[in-house]
Amino acid sequence: MLASFDFNQHDLVTPDGFITKIQKVDELTYNATVFIEKISPVFVGFQIDPALVLFNIKSALAQLGVDGIGTEYHLDLARHCAEIQVQLKAYGEVGKEMLRLLRVGAYVGKLFAADERRRVRDPNYLSRMFGRSDRWGRPLLSLGGMHGSNDLILDKIDGRTVAYLTLQNGRVMYEHTIDGFLPTAAKALQAGMPLREYVRLHQEWKPFAPRNSEGNDILLVRTLPLHIRTVYGKVVDSLLSHGYYHTSASVLQPDTLASGDIYELYGNSKRELTDIPLEFYTLEPYREHVFFSDRDQLQAKLEDPRSLFAAFETAPEPVNDRAAVFVVKGEQLLNLKPGDWIVRETRQQEFPTYGHISRKALMVERYIEQQPSYPFLKAIDAGTITSQGILLTRYFPSPFMKRMLLSDQVQRCLKGIYFQHPSQSFQDFFSAEDRSLLHDLDKFAIPVYWVDQKTQAILKYVQKPDRDSGLFVPLDEVEKFLKSTVFGIYGSNLIQGDLEPELRKLMQGILDMRSTVNHPLLGKDTPLSLVTGGGPGVMEVGNRVATELNILSCANVVDFRPKDQSVVNEQRINDYVQAKMTYRLDKLVERQAEFNLDFAIFLMGGIGTDFEFSLEEIRRKVGMISAYPIILFGPYEYWKEKITSRFQCNLKSGTIKGSEWISNCFYSIQTAEQGLKVYREYFNGTLKIGKGGPIYEEGFSQVVL
Repeated sequence: MLASFDFNQHDLVTPDGFITKIQKVDELTYNATVFIEKISPVFVGFQIDPALVLFNIKSALAQLGVDGIGTEYHLDLARHCAEIQVQLKAYGEVGKEMLRLLRVGAYVGKLFAADERRRVRDPNYLSRMFGRSDRWGRPLLSLGGMHGSNDLILDKIDGRTVAYLTLQNGRVMYEHTIDGFLPTAAKALQAGMPLREYVRLHQEWKPFAPRNSEGNDILLVRTLPLHIRTVYGKVVDSLLSHGYYHTSASVLQPDTLASGDIYELYGNSKRELTDIPLEFYTLEPYREHVFFSDRDQLQAKLEDPRSLFAAFETAPEPVNDRAAVFVVKGEQLLNLKPGDWIVRETRQQEFPTYGHISRKALMVERYIEQQPSYPFLKAIDAGTITSQGILLTRYFPSPFMKRMLLSDQVQRCLKGIYFQHPSQSFQDFFSAEDRSLLHDLDKFAIPVYWVDQKTQAILKYVQKPDRDSGLFVPLDEVEKFLKSTVFGIYGSNLIQGDLEPELRKLMQGILDMRSTVNHPLLGKDTPLSLVTGGGPGVMEVGNRVATELNILSCANVVDFRPKDQSVVNEQRINDYVQAKMTYRLDKLVERQAEFNLDFAIFLMGGIGTDFEFSLEEIRRKVGMISAYPIILFGPYEYWKEKITSRFQCNLKSGTIKGSEWISNCFYSIQTAEQGLKVYREYFNGTLKIGKGGPIYEEGFSQVVL
């Protein structure tokens, strides 16, 4: 399924149409039938009042003195075509001869949909484009120079923006060589070849000729070189000086590059023409060259979770299919329809693991092309999508898309990735490759957001400085997370125990302690965050206490759903997790390394807790982190039975020689007051800890008051 726009055609114009029948009325007038085929289904003319659809003669023909007025329009959406009855009118001798040479098959013009909804009403929409350029350095909008000109006057008339283009002195006239060129021009029209630049070769600028028309001749006048990249321009006949009329070649397309400087008029007036009034129509939003910083409405809506959840509800079913849409303005986000999304069916592929390099490369390329985000990213890279915006995608992008996501042009245009599910196959759990892609996107300043149905919040991927991993954090908690000192709770998923009141007192005491200490990790302005494994039991206690105390409640969650031969009990994420990262089971060790705790707190736990204890011990032994104190919360006898025999065995065997000091990093407590004593001494610099500290034969210190 394709979205409701066409990457190859603009939606306000059709391709050029060709003559299928032509009949002479008199020497100056012919009637022709013009047929246009291969019209994009998104052509706006299929949808609006037919009276707003206008025939636009080719500018080269108009400059040669041939005008064309559409008298009847028949548009066929089903067949993607249109048939127009056109009255062709000649002005001047050159126009009369050119009209006589026109034959069936000549491409003579196209349709333009003057959609009132797309009319530019605010002059600021145009003026902010002055001084800006596209990716190739070409001005987005200018008259006579990169930064605009005093010769371009923007005004608001009858609820629309009008630009008055000052005319240069003189007029354009033809050299005698034009007579021999006209037969060639007629053949070029039949071949559908570009003609305007060749017509220009036979034109001569007469700087002192008057800019008025008093007979049946074409008046060619000129402005300074005009660049238009962001809008369509259209001559406003009603605002021309009295007695003048512009030909139907009145539309300037958004690919005008310093060539929209000749205007073709006719009429009868002794007064010299002084300027050309233009009104403007916007392009499709994704082609407007608009910066994300200019989209105030879009930025406001992205801070409102309701807008994003509602936008994802418009994605077509089934939910197992991948779906994506590129959004560049607030109105587009609020009015998404199922047809706006690109959808791809689920196709599981298995790539060769060894050898078959060419075959594997081809399979990967085809897999990339099957992703729903591919057409958008391809269009950005090709320059078809020029506005900055965000990508909404049902599933987090495949790591295979990394090459495209990090390309220069995509990085410039893509101002955010919003996804609903981390994985199509593993639901809420990221792979190692996914987290690597998250890391790279963060480095390349492409924000990533999880529109999380579980928490009903928008979570932003955030990495702390000097860390190569991060968490998805609620938008209003990002600053707290970045500045926070991180505490962690390790313990069993099977029991909650009876330590919740004491744990609450401990964490509250640390919050209160901020006003009395001045340490790099704790001071009056230091926010706190608390990380657990996100499951039930002790982890739920920790997350609940953090939430109640307005400490940022975080979790590194592993996919412990039941599997063959699995004896793991935990399955659900507790309801008190605010910020999170998720892991698949095969990356359990990697997940543990990414807790990145400043201060660990252990409660009663089993094999998993023993594993976590060992990792925290190793971190300090090898110097990965400084010798910060670790709290062992619970009965002294429990910790002695769990730790002491192991420590003394290592001590007696000499296998921890030189590292015996590691025992002074662990402190057994039973009350919050005991824990606060340890932290207070540490933050005040009086706690004997680290290589110069004592060795405790039990493998830890028992804290007494």
